Amino acid sequence: MAVPKRKHSNSRTNKRRSHDRLRARQLSPCPNCNAMVPSHVVCPKCGYYQGRIVVAPETADA
Repeated sequence: MAVPKRKHSNSRTNKRRSHDRLRARQLSPCPNCNAMVPSHVVCPKCGYYQGRIVVAPETADA
């Protein structure tokens, strides 16, 4: 079985992991209410997705 002859340095390990970071979600304005919403997600303010109402909008009952 093949076994590494030497330990990989921390620098080499970190170079390999340099692309593993988290990225910010891509936000776009909702065409109905202009709230910033992630792509391909139902708008939490108005409940619209792809031009039609999918979920009843939240109301401020508190």
